[in-house]
Amino acid sequence: MTSYPHLLAPLDLGFTTLKNRVLMGSMHTGLEERGDWNRVAEFYGARARGGAALIVTGGMAPNREGGVFPGAAGLYTDEDIANHKSVTDRVHAEGGKIAMQILHAGRYAYGPDCVSASPVKSPISPFPPKELDEDGIQKQIADFATAAARAKQAGYDGVEVMGSEGYLLNQFLVAHTNKRTDDWGGSYDNRMRLSIAVVKAVREAVGPDFIVIFRLSMIDLVPNGSSFEEVVTLAKEVEKAGATIINTGIGWHEARIPTIATSVPRAAFTWVTKKLMGQVAIPVITSNRINTPEVGEEVLSGGAADMVSMARPFLADPDFVAKAAAGKAAEIAPCIACNQACLDHTFGGKISTCLVNPRACYETDLTIEPAEIAKKIAIVGAGPAGLATALVADERGHKVTLFDRADEIGGQLNMAKQVPGKEEFWGLVDWYRTMVAKSGIDLRLNTEVSADDLDGFDEVIIATGVIPRDTGIDGQEGANVLSYIDVLRGKAPVGDRVAIIGAGGIGFDVAEYLTQKGDSPTENLDEWLAEWGVADPGTARGGLAPEGPQPEAAARQVTLMQRKAQALGKGLGKTTGWIHRATLKMKGVEMVGGVNYERIEARGIMVSTGEARENPRLIECDTVVMCAGQVSERSLADALQAKGITAHVIGGADVAAELDAKRAINQGSRLAASL
Repeated sequence: MTSYPHLLAPLDLGFTTLKNRVLMGSMHTGLEERGDWNRVAEFYGARARGGAALIVTGGMAPNREGGVFPGAAGLYTDEDIANHKSVTDRVHAEGGKIAMQILHAGRYAYGPDCVSASPVKSPISPFPPKELDEDGIQKQIADFATAAARAKQAGYDGVEVMGSEGYLLNQFLVAHTNKRTDDWGGSYDNRMRLSIAVVKAVREAVGPDFIVIFRLSMIDLVPNGSSFEEVVTLAKEVEKAGATIINTGIGWHEARIPTIATSVPRAAFTWVTKKLMGQVAIPVITSNRINTPEVGEEVLSGGAADMVSMARPFLADPDFVAKAAAGKAAEIAPCIACNQACLDHTFGGKISTCLVNPRACYETDLTIEPAEIAKKIAIVGAGPAGLATALVADERGHKVTLFDRADEIGGQLNMAKQVPGKEEFWGLVDWYRTMVAKSGIDLRLNTEVSADDLDGFDEVIIATGVIPRDTGIDGQEGANVLSYIDVLRGKAPVGDRVAIIGAGGIGFDVAEYLTQKGDSPTENLDEWLAEWGVADPGTARGGLAPEGPQPEAAARQVTLMQRKAQALGKGLGKTTGWIHRATLKMKGVEMVGGVNYERIEARGIMVSTGEARENPRLIECDTVVMCAGQVSERSLADALQAKGITAHVIGGADVAAELDAKRAINQGSRLAASL
């Protein structure tokens, strides 16, 4: 008897059966563009081995103008087909099925040859698109069909036609981007012609016994987006045109509403998919922020969809489904939706990976092999760096002792999890706790370690993290001054008016923590939808509430300050920074850059501007919170060096630039793999 009867039930498509209801959704990893096809094959093969019923690749361009950037992967030549066949062969050898996503970026293509329904420039690209003429439209339809035929030749089990997220087909669908007055614009019947024509052409090209998924935008979250009546109309026509499955797309890339970041509630948009259930006879997939088997089971048992799509959870743990089926759900490494190593890497031109699992997309590079000689290893510090090192070293057969002065593992993850919108960090710490308990690691908490305590170990690893930097501001010893540690650990009361010194990631976190009143909106879907102005697309076109965002009033009056004379939050994550800035703006946080901190008084903090320290003013507040950076905690490393003992120093103890769990976990994992 399984705990997930709906999630693990097979899905009969008529000509083929999917072994469960879990789709590994499409993600652009950057692997295909690197040309190492064994690496691509191992990435997808590992996910097939881990139990995903159907995998969808990252978007493959149907032609050069449709690539998301110049040189984007596609199937243009016989060599391309042979390379992709090496991937499909690997997936099939592991018992999986795989579909290739055909993605035409339209005006989102980052290049001068981009095309669209109308010459309306995207806000996220500097290149205005060329308006397609009749011949150009017919070429796009033919190229979609050719790409599908090539995918079948390459051994794929199906294709997914990307019709959502604001890409080309979506651009034709809505008046927001389609200003045409010919047969491809104007009425909705005309605007949906391209999507229907593409699906018909694809079905004709691949024949009947081949999976054709249409990714349909069910809530655009942009002005003049589709109404839900139009969504249903398109779904029915796509079904008639030959689609096997309809998959859910949520929001355009330019939408100013978060859709997959960690602050978005779990399964936040499954209610949109549920509105389509019963309107079509083919299976419907729902998506976005489904990251545990429990959530997937609840979504399916509640009738919101026939299947669930999870993308980044398969970066965090390729064995997601296998562990769920084996009753080991607690051992599934959790996707925390941080975006730091996946989407931020993608938009930065880097290969995607995962903060929680640095082996993602590096399966052939970061290998975990049994150690030739088992060593006694001491690791001091049970934060993310120390935990990652300990688990990999233990997996390899080393005898690991893990020390920490605190009474719980997790280090500064235990502060991150207190921040509204970062509740997923609770699950990450719980996962580490589960895996340490399952391992052979000798965990010693509440233990202060000296250099003398580390005699007799073959390897010593220092992962002691960071301590707050001393700013040297006059008056910083006052009773009204707290460190971010005091605040996030709840060690001291905070007044109603707060000035925060330092506007890096920690400063933003503390500001969000202090402005939140009551429960986090991430834990309350109705509150979160109201906060961001999301409405039912059945009553509000595009799903945008006419009244706009309605955030709850801030719990405190907060001023966030930094020395740099630039926009605050500029150094935050590429794909999440705007969310944090928007959240604080909605809470009325005053953001002040380019200030000198003159002195802290009982009434507040005196600041000035410029090298000449001009325009002095008092920012009145009850509490000043120090978030002005960190320095490495290296006292133990220095003591070992003085004794002549060579130690490995990792994580924040090595580099204290912000609190970087991604770098810490990667560094620790790679060190342990090499010992």
